[in-house]
Amino acid sequence: MPTSADRRVLAVIPARGGSKGVPAKNLAAVGGVPLVARAVRECRASRLVTDVVVSTDDSGIAAAARGAGAEVVQRPPAIAGDTATSEAAVIHAMDAYEALGGGPVDVVLLVQCTSPFLVREDIDGVAAAVVEKGADSALTVAPFHGFVWREGEQESDVTAPIPAAAGGSGVNHDKAYRPRRQDRPQDFLETGAAYAMDARGFREAGHRFFGRTELVRTDAARVLEVDDPHDLARARALAPLLDADRPGSLPTREDIDAVVLDFDGTQTDDRVLIDSEGRELVAVHRGDGLGIAALRRAELALLILSTEKNPVVAARARKLQVPVLHGIDRKDLALKQWCEEQGIAPERVLYVGNDVNDLPCFGLVGWPVAVAGAHDVVRGAARAVTSTPGGDGAIREIASWILGKELS
Repeated sequence: MPTSADRRVLAVIPARGGSKGVPAKNLAAVGGVPLVARAVRECRASRLVTDVVVSTDDSGIAAAARGAGAEVVQRPPAIAGDTATSEAAVIHAMDAYEALGGGPVDVVLLVQCTSPFLVREDIDGVAAAVVEKGADSALTVAPFHGFVWREGEQESDVTAPIPAAAGGSGVNHDKAYRPRRQDRPQDFLETGAAYAMDARGFREAGHRFFGRTELVRTDAARVLEVDDPHDLARARALAPLLDADRPGSLPTREDIDAVVLDFDGTQTDDRVLIDSEGRELVAVHRGDGLGIAALRRAELALLILSTEKNPVVAARARKLQVPVLHGIDRKDLALKQWCEEQGIAPERVLYVGNDVNDLPCFGLVGWPVAVAGAHDVVRGAARAVTSTPGGDGAIREIASWILGKELS
């Protein structure tokens, strides 16, 4: 029998482009990373997964998947519509992968990129259940302690359900008897995030649950499926908390070639003092100057990019010896042009912002970073969030991340 090291474990991530609940859902950024790229990242970091394929009918998703390190299988229209099953996409991806010389698949995983907080430990958990423990299929579940109710159906002495007018009835409990949590059997909720199947058995059964199905417990706090805009907003709000302890959650010098800084609200506390002659004054933090000097010594390209026209922006840039573009209406266009002129790939850029006018730039770069106290939407779209507010040393904190040391 082949050992786990000999088994070919293919992770398939279905990611069609026709989402209606959230347009372009699989490209929506959570923690500054598109959903499809988040799934690819965790699959590639898995101990047992040998190959990662994204099945899609969308060129934008395909580009993001390749950029994250996955192979791409073009999904035909017949299995790309609203009624197409995930199983059909997985079988097609297996066939295409093997036809292109990938070799026979021993174990196949179905990984849903609409579960943004899926982690590599969960992927390894379902894979190990089949590869190492002999299960036929496996899925991620979370402990569930709630009482489930259903309208219009309840048990009776007759076979037909009682009409809806009869009210609600218990599904996993008798409503006349309410046992304590510790006295009830443990229920589990299917997370919808990751499944593993013996490839041969999956082909024969045609569905993901067959034979002995192993339940792989996951952290209930990470269970979230993005089906509508409210789910996406919740995911973005949770990302700074749930991503904070993950490997690669903070940028290092190896990750970036340039740092681009907004001014108001990131290098200042976003307040303006006005003297009797109408001149505007702002306060900056000396620690940020120290951090910027350290980044310059590390030979990172630097830029201050601001919509603010006040000459104080240029004055501060001169003091810091950093190039500046200010009074810019479309910062994203200016940033894109600057990257082209400098020969820097946008995915190698760290951009620091605090307000909604920074979001277009967040969408361009590989490392969008928000300062503490940034707008809620901006924090949700960021890949990392400082613990220090703007104007209070946030740039120094970012410099310490990048350089891997406290700056003194």
